[in-house]
Amino acid sequence: MTALPCDAVADPFAAEAALLARLDALGIAYVRHAHPPLRTVEESRELRGTMPGAHCKNLFLKEKKGGFWLAVCEEDRAIRIPDLAKALGARRFSFGSPEDMGRLLGVRPGAVTSLGLINDLGGELRLALDAQMMAAEVLNVHPLHNEATVAVATADLRRFFAATGHDPVDVDFDALEALARASAEG
Repeated sequence: MTALPCDAVADPFAAEAALLARLDALGIAYVRHAHPPLRTVEESRELRGTMPGAHCKNLFLKEKKGGFWLAVCEEDRAIRIPDLAKALGARRFSFGSPEDMGRLLGVRPGAVTSLGLINDLGGELRLALDAQMMAAEVLNVHPLHNEATVAVATADLRRFFAATGHDPVDVDFDALEALARASAEG
């Protein structure tokens, strides 16, 4: 798979058109929902209405030793980043810079999406998925900007990840939430 033919950060709507064309070429069905810009989970809940399917929260993370991860989980997950790092065998995570986000995913802060993997041609990003979220039939993700949401069947998203050369790691986010609760109580 090749990178999108434009700079997604500079022209996210042209990048979206190219991305949706790529989904069409892969035979991946989607439903596009336009909305005002959504920068946070809270804004998403307020403005999205009753879109069916699971809604994602994305964490763009950098390992202490330099590797990058995109962790995608259900929007209401409460986890501790050190617990996620340990579950993934990473030494320590910090949030990745906007510059690295633009370079690797082709998006700005507030628009992080697993569909941005289309721009990671060097395979620098590793993908961690909420195993429980992936049991949903449909996931809602941004199409390289935060003024729309694309609903895609979970199985089709897995096909998309494979087409981009990314082999996701499924993580038990229920267990991570239990660790976070135990830490808060103890």
